[in-house]
Amino acid sequence: MNHIVSSGYNIYFDNTLTSLTQFLSENSYSKIFIITDENTGKYCLPVLQEKLPQLDKFDIIEIPYGEENKNIDFCIGIWKMLLDFEADRNALVINLGGGVVTDMGSFAASTYKRGIDFLQIPTTLLSQVDASVGGKTGIDIDSVKNIIGTFTQPKIVIISDDFLKTLPQVQLVSGFAEVIKHGIIADENYYKEVVQLNDPKEISSQQIQRSIEIKNKVVLEDPFEKGLRKILNFGHTIGHAVESWSLDNDSKPLTHGEAIAIGMICETYMAFKLGMLPESDLDKIRQDIFKFFEKYTLRADIYDTLLEIMQHDKKNVSGKINFSLPDRIGNCKFNIIVDNELIKQSLDYYREL
Repeated sequence: MNHIVSSGYNIYFDNTLTSLTQFLSENSYSKIFIITDENTGKYCLPVLQEKLPQLDKFDIIEIPYGEENKNIDFCIGIWKMLLDFEADRNALVINLGGGVVTDMGSFAASTYKRGIDFLQIPTTLLSQVDASVGGKTGIDIDSVKNIIGTFTQPKIVIISDDFLKTLPQVQLVSGFAEVIKHGIIADENYYKEVVQLNDPKEISSQQIQRSIEIKNKVVLEDPFEKGLRKILNFGHTIGHAVESWSLDNDSKPLTHGEAIAIGMICETYMAFKLGMLPESDLDKIRQDIFKFFEKYTLRADIYDTLLEIMQHDKKNVSGKINFSLPDRIGNCKFNIIVDNELIKQSLDYYREL
């Protein structure tokens, strides 16, 4: 069975879900809980049950869809459900969903009774290439994303292309931002390959696997984000701030990928202005991102609010905003302190495009 070895667990590429059948046959759990949101409960759980009819003894914990619900209140709801269903320390949680489900479900499992086993079945392109790998769990507080969490590894991760068929186009596009990011920070040839696609829905299982391999390699070298792993945050310092602001203020908030696309353009501009990156690479990255992502109307009057959100970023040191920036397509540097003036210039650059 095709798989990647990660930090003490395997990532299986398995449309038949044979790996799940084998895992459950090799481990005896007192109870099994499947965490979904209302979308994955409606569209993905039936796929799982069709492929695995023998998995008939489980309890469902359903959370509301959306990043705005990835908070302590809904996490408490998961813990209470586990208590109500008498989950002991030999229970198993299966996270079936996108990044919100995998982030919050993993956090709930990793802290319930000081930790119970969980596994990931990511159902979106974003969660497959990003949230499912690396052992990060987390929830948001106010406008700060993933500020509370743990480093806890799943037992296994199962990647199935079939779940992507349930996704709307906007979610495929959102996940594609992380695919582009992986190419920019680590593999120029892969970058050239994926940006030549006409539509994110054309992404192949081999390309998804390559994206996961890139992230996994970085995570294995730096499991606790002390150094190299910070390059995975390229585009996310500004992107997370814009995403948080949009979530609180826009009638139709940006998806994670749409916000990260903005962040990648702004942070690429910073790299150019710092003399790290040639202008030709800035132009190419900007053009390639706009091929897949529409321009967002970024307001100049929110810059200070965005900077305030960035001040809470986990990578910051001594109150200084810390970035990971590319020095060419296919390579990235980390621990780069950027002053507020250049950050605002990068936002102006995006706004005036």
